[in-house]
Amino acid sequence: MGKRFVHYYMELMMIKITPIPVLSDNYVWIIQKNSNAIIVDPSQSQPVLAFLAKNQLEPTAILLTHYHGDHTDGVSGVLSAYPDISVYGSSEVQDLATHIVKDAEHFSLLGLNIEVMDSAGHTSEHISYLVGREYLFCGDSLFSGGCGRVFTGDYLAQFETLQRFKQLPDFVKVYPAHEYTQSNLKFAEKVMPSNCILLEYQEKVDILRSKNIPSLPTTIGLEKQVNPFLYADTLDKFIQWRKEKDNF
Repeated sequence: MGKRFVHYYMELMMIKITPIPVLSDNYVWIIQKNSNAIIVDPSQSQPVLAFLAKNQLEPTAILLTHYHGDHTDGVSGVLSAYPDISVYGSSEVQDLATHIVKDAEHFSLLGLNIEVMDSAGHTSEHISYLVGREYLFCGDSLFSGGCGRVFTGDYLAQFETLQRFKQLPDFVKVYPAHEYTQSNLKFAEKVMPSNCILLEYQEKVDILRSKNIPSLPTTIGLEKQVNPFLYADTLDKFIQWRKEKDNF
């Protein structure tokens, strides 16, 4: 058991995760191990293909969190260049996916265990991927300091999604699909009790963004202290703040 743990830990240590900025505020995340790569939510194909070529990477799979075009529009272009790679997603991307996956399902890529997590609310079949129990790729279900708009109108589903995320270990790194941190933290400052961690994080993020450096990833532990939608302990409070944020 001990040797297996050490081996798996060493596998995690070999992982490199890189954001490719696309569109106005999206990130396509590339999970890299040696010369192989997993692509998460490719909004556009050309920046992804250019990154793969520059770094001499061979893609093995695409992970899709939901069906919105700013997460899927690059799939066809990537498949044109690499027609044999697998595409994972929920039933709402069945026209694109080669593998339909569901909540609590596990599969392996690059020698890593990947767990599917139901994260409905933003869309009805939104899913997230917990890679190696350490890296959460959550699309639009969780942002740093915020969460996605509840386009489904199912606030309970989104609230329950956030409660599931809160149960993850604090050390889990979170890789959202958008750079919304600065605006989210301004809203957090308005509605949350004043705390030093939030103020320090705002300052750090402002410095990073002034240099055009991503504010992400974040962690579950940090989000518990700076994210009002994780801080909200009742459905009513979550709904109130989510609706206020919609018009903030």
